[in-house]
Amino acid sequence: MNIKDIARIAGVSTSTVSKIVNGKDSTISEETRKKVLAIVKEYHYKPYAAASKRTRSYTIGVLLRSPISFDSTLDGIIEAAQNAGYATAAYNSYSDPEQELKNIAAVCGRNVDGVIWEPATPNSLEYASQFPQGTPLLTIGPNGGDQSLLLPYKEAAYKLTNELIERGHRHIACLMTKGRRTHDFLEGFRTCLFDHQMPFDDDMVHYELDDSLAGQIGSHAITGFVSSHYRRALEFMQMVRPLHYRIPEDASLVSIKNDTAEALAFPSNTEISTYTIRNSDFGSYLCAKLIAQIEHDKEQHPSFVQDFHLDNTSTLAAPPSSIAKHVLVVGSINIDHYMSVPRLPHVGGSVSTRSDARYPGGKGVNQAIGAAKLGHRVALIGNVGMDTGSDFLFKELEQYGINTAGMRRCAEESTGSSYIFLDPDGESIIAILSGANALLQPSDITNNDHLFEHAGYCLIQTEIPIETALTAARAAHQHHAKTIVKPSSIERLPDELLANTDILVPNNHELSIIEPTGKTMEDRAANLIEHGAGCVIVTMGERGCYLLSRDGEAYVPAADFLSVDSTGAGDAFISALAAYLMYGYDLKHAIRIATLAAGYSVTHKGVIPSLIDQLTLDMYIRQDTQR
Repeated sequence: MNIKDIARIAGVSTSTVSKIVNGKDSTISEETRKKVLAIVKEYHYKPYAAASKRTRSYTIGVLLRSPISFDSTLDGIIEAAQNAGYATAAYNSYSDPEQELKNIAAVCGRNVDGVIWEPATPNSLEYASQFPQGTPLLTIGPNGGDQSLLLPYKEAAYKLTNELIERGHRHIACLMTKGRRTHDFLEGFRTCLFDHQMPFDDDMVHYELDDSLAGQIGSHAITGFVSSHYRRALEFMQMVRPLHYRIPEDASLVSIKNDTAEALAFPSNTEISTYTIRNSDFGSYLCAKLIAQIEHDKEQHPSFVQDFHLDNTSTLAAPPSSIAKHVLVVGSINIDHYMSVPRLPHVGGSVSTRSDARYPGGKGVNQAIGAAKLGHRVALIGNVGMDTGSDFLFKELEQYGINTAGMRRCAEESTGSSYIFLDPDGESIIAILSGANALLQPSDITNNDHLFEHAGYCLIQTEIPIETALTAARAAHQHHAKTIVKPSSIERLPDELLANTDILVPNNHELSIIEPTGKTMEDRAANLIEHGAGCVIVTMGERGCYLLSRDGEAYVPAADFLSVDSTGAGDAFISALAAYLMYGYDLKHAIRIATLAAGYSVTHKGVIPSLIDQLTLDMYIRQDTQR
């Protein structure tokens, strides 16, 4: 392929081709120039020229100063160059001025058409005279002078710091790794603090991870961290984990991350809240801008701009002192198997069914989902097996945003199961296979002590070993959480458990079992209070409920709903009671609301489908107050 061939394909004269490829095309139209250059690049034409004249090599030089193993800027440059018909010649000085000078000499020897240069030091710009006169040159990075093009590290640091400030953090530190982004990232961090009238000093910047950081987390001297490098953030997570600090409960962490295939986390670590820096897009932008200069393209190339959005919020929360209270549930975790039957089974008889359904169940799960649907953050402590049923439960609970960190898989037992026979009148008989629930030990409570922190209410049911329930009640009071205890599947309650119970919620049948000495419901409730219970609420189905406390007694009528399935009414009542007490309602008002939730629940088959959400319950509350 020679110049005549190029001219013939382009439909122009050979002199026109010669002027264009040698940069003497000021009198030639833009349309013709672009057409000829496109053909030249397509056919890889290399023009002949006198040794004293510089000719197009269709090669771009790239001079970098630091390792790029986790930086896709060069990938973007190479891809954009290849798409435009250019090759690349890349060199790295590793911040060594002597090596940088050698690299400049090497790239000049390649007769490149233009250079993207990241100067190694503030003095490196003195080497600019080494490039042949007229060589298109783009400088990048912090040492590139006033015209240097920069990745938006300053903006990213500013906005990441602002993410913490907007969530209430006032004690923020910066985790730094020295490198190409150090100056800009630190400037963004400092500027954001200044704009929010927050002090800055050098002690807030940490280039090393040491024990002093852990101590400042424990004392809340630091509640939020901004990291300049994703790997440093990962190292920080690994450092604090053995010290039993939790991210974001004890301290929030945000970082920037490059657009690479770098692992999101070390094994078993939470994915970090990040902004992704689009290095590859920046590289493509640099290459396009340089080629435009090389080819005298008069089109405008605006500055590189990137919008930042958090990839996730897994490690970002409010400071520990302002974290909203959550509901903690300790109890049974089952799979409920519902069977609709024409009549309930009786001794010596049998029934058949054509209708069955499977739902998450167990009083622990029911109450956890009930509180979550009413707008609260919820954590659950309990045991499941290593079977497929446990996988089903984890997926279902995740849909409701429930913290399952306190759930343990037990290889020794299968997941608990409930078998529920339901007749057309909504009455039921329930058989329970405890399974892994029976293995919930006091150590499972102490191992999850952190879940009791910032808990407003702890809901406990006695379908688990009684010593475990007692340990949970003690832990709740140690962390200043109120306790609500449901005495199910048990014949007596130890006095120590009663003494650690703020609200005891038996139904009338359960009340007669755990306190058989009283002649009336009121007598039995009074006996339980004498043994230490804070107050007793006896649920009575369609007759409402009875409250006895040291301040007096009250009868609350049931809400008027048509019963289809009464199985989960007690759990609906307790979850709503806790939810609205945490919203600041007094006990009697919260009980009335809980009766509405329980009434709604009996209108649907299955416990989980019958648990009311906050929007619907608030509508019933408004209607109830208007009567």
